[in-house]
Amino acid sequence: MEDNNREKKPDNGTIRERQSVYDTFDRVEIIDGVAYEMKPSPKLSHQALLQNLFTQLNATCQPDGIIVFAPMDVHFDENNVVQPDLIFIRYDNSGIIVNERIVGAPDLLAEILSPGTASRDRIVKKALYERFGVKEYWVADPVHAIVDRFVLNDGKLVLAETYGEGDTITSDLLPCVSIGMDELFAPLARFRADE
Repeated sequence: MEDNNREKKPDNGTIRERQSVYDTFDRVEIIDGVAYEMKPSPKLSHQALLQNLFTQLNATCQPDGIIVFAPMDVHFDENNVVQPDLIFIRYDNSGIIVNERIVGAPDLLAEILSPGTASRDRIVKKALYERFGVKEYWVADPVHAIVDRFVLNDGKLVLAETYGEGDTITSDLLPCVSIGMDELFAPLARFRADE
């Protein structure tokens, strides 16, 4: 008799997202078939910045699309499943939502840098998002209070602008975007005082 409760390993040596392989409480990203554990959980300052980014984007862009934040998987294919910090899908691209899952390239993905993930966010995930046609990618750096906005141009995610103190994030792709950098990073001041 076969034991159906036992965890099954991928049959061909590649890592695929399957509930039977990963415990449902594990947060894992799979990039090019390699699993990356998302541990430990983000710091409070990371989550406060994410909340503020979501709140500001939602205030102006909610009528134009769906905005969600991690944990939420984005399935590019069976060997590439990631959990960006923030996801924006324009309503005219909502066909990538299948059975309440995201299967395909959202219009905007954003990552907030953490010491343990900064290199992966800036290099590995940027290349992945570029390869799968994500139109806009933001990288927020809470240490330096800047946001890099990359846009897809001829198949490459190129740096369109770096925003800092006093700037306002805007987007040609998403005209609803208007995020004041000072307001975005203001909640982080209380955490810097504790350092």
